[in-house]
Amino acid sequence: MSTRASALDLPALFSYGLFGLPLAMLALPIYIYVAPFYAQRSNLDLAQIGAVLLAARIGAAFIDPALGAWMAHGRHSYAELIGVSLPLLLLGFGALFHPPALPEAATLAWFLAALLLVYAAYGLASIAHQSWGAALSQARAQRTRVTAVREGCGLVGVILAAGLTSVLGYEGLSLAFAACLLMAGALLLARAPRPALRRDSAALPAGAWRAPWRQRAFRWLFAILLVNGVAAAIPATLFLFFAGDYLRLGHYAGPFLIVYFCAAAASMPAWVALARRYGEARAWRGAMLLAASVFVWAYGLDAGAAWGFAAICLLSGLALGADLALPPALLAGLIGVAGHAGRQEAAYFGWWNWGVQMSLALAAGIVLPLLAWLGYVPGRDGGLPALSATYALLPCALKLLAALLLWRAPLQHIYSDSGHMEHRACVS
Repeated sequence: MSTRASALDLPALFSYGLFGLPLAMLALPIYIYVAPFYAQRSNLDLAQIGAVLLAARIGAAFIDPALGAWMAHGRHSYAELIGVSLPLLLLGFGALFHPPALPEAATLAWFLAALLLVYAAYGLASIAHQSWGAALSQARAQRTRVTAVREGCGLVGVILAAGLTSVLGYEGLSLAFAACLLMAGALLLARAPRPALRRDSAALPAGAWRAPWRQRAFRWLFAILLVNGVAAAIPATLFLFFAGDYLRLGHYAGPFLIVYFCAAAASMPAWVALARRYGEARAWRGAMLLAASVFVWAYGLDAGAAWGFAAICLLSGLALGADLALPPALLAGLIGVAGHAGRQEAAYFGWWNWGVQMSLALAAGIVLPLLAWLGYVPGRDGGLPALSATYALLPCALKLLAALLLWRAPLQHIYSDSGHMEHRACVS
């Protein structure tokens, strides 16, 4: 049964988007907390942790497009694929954050295996969920609402994860994650609107998994995603180290994250409105410039500057709302103009998630060993200037590069007055 744009009222959008909440509850720990967690609770040093993260994220980066290609050619619905992912997500989260006491080599192997399981399950669930949303509507206003509701629910999940970890630790977070995953999964599978049925897999050509790369606009958008993703992944990887060792405010790490993500959630309606008026690409470029102009001030903070860092978290969080809501909406539009809506969303989002994972791999695999080489050891005083520069300055430079690429890209001209994408701007 196809879904009409008019059928996407708020209850329908909420039934679909709420599944983003438990996925975000998982994403925050595996992208922000996992490195400090293993640094504090195991005998692994920072270089070893960075090497494991690099290996796991590169592995996940190649798992995601393979999953996307398989899903695009397969006969399974998005709902069936999400159902398969639920037990894998529970098992992977438990293994990652409740490891047994093991010797160093076995701890490394457990860490890597648990990460790969989590990334594979997360990739399966998120690609299916994103593809489901992209297939619901090709109306410009509707697709922005779909992504905004999904990412807004994700921000609630991030805020919940940060608060629970601060108060109840990883045990409380694990129980809450399991409950939210099962509840949101049941609502999604039972009540969410279903997209139009996809064509039979036999109708897809053998090289359909390469179809996204034939779109000129996709190649531009992917490059921007990669640069912008590394800019976001570096401070995410180093956040707890910066807050704890440099600012000496580790006990405020949870509240800082809550301020950051609450600001992102509050800004989401404004970015949706700006995208409707000026286009998603222009609005996203403005958010990049805002983020760089605000975050650079983190480099000048002194130890104990709680209010200054809170202000930076607040203002940079406002820009995060655009990072979450607008790029997937742009991608949904590209899928529509290519004529692949309702049949090949998974191939696009498989490559999309590949870019996200590569961004995270590059951030962790480069900056953690680099900081170890520069003398930074978690919990000690050495290497703090290098930590500050890497945390604050490098992401700003990358944000400006991403904004330049977005300015030069054809994306700001791909909408006609009627709101439909122009084929000539997207295809090579």
